Amino acid sequence: MGQPENRENRGAAQSELPPGQRLQRGWPVTHYGPVPKFKPERWEFRVFGATADGDKHCWSHQDFSALPFSSVVADLHCVTKFSMLGAEWGGVQARAILDLAPPAPDATHVMVWAEYGFSSNLRLADFASEHTLFATHKDGELLTAEHGFPLRLVVPHLYAWKGPKWVRGIEYMTADRRGFWEERGYHNIGDPWSEQRYSYQEEPGDGPEL
Repeated sequence: MGQPENRENRGAAQSELPPGQRLQRGWPVTHYGPVPKFKPERWEFRVFGATADGDKHCWSHQDFSALPFSSVVADLHCVTKFSMLGAEWGGVQARAILDLAPPAPDATHVMVWAEYGFSSNLRLADFASEHTLFATHKDGELLTAEHGFPLRLVVPHLYAWKGPKWVRGIEYMTADRRGFWEERGYHNIGDPWSEQRYSYQEEPGDGPEL
């Protein structure tokens, strides 16, 4: 859990919040459905869809854990209006996956797939950000199951639903399509600084063509 911030720090932190957000001291558990049971011998991370070589790429849990470890200090903004500032996330950069299993030249979007068929779509440019990370740790500690162990995606510049817990792979796409929450009325892009919370706020070009 986070520590209470003093008055001096509170004012500085409050200025970093996107509009409509409140500073969160701890880390609430928010997700849809049950927490999955992790079975390392059966866990696999897959990259498929519009890959550059047309093949599917897979990593076992052991192999994925051996990929280069990176750290990012970044905020987490939940669409339920809490923000957690300055967390240190550790794991594998999304850019590392792009290098190891590159997308085809005409790929424009990524669908992130997680347990139970949960999905979230991202523009390829958002996925390729230097701050986008497949996180295994927060503040030097392994993630708990409730917070996404063994793997969750962190996309700090978008609302947190764009970074699913319990990630199992990504699909490169040559056209956008909506993920789980996007199909249920949430904004297709999800920029917290523009308060892109719901689909009715979308401008032309924000979502897939019908």
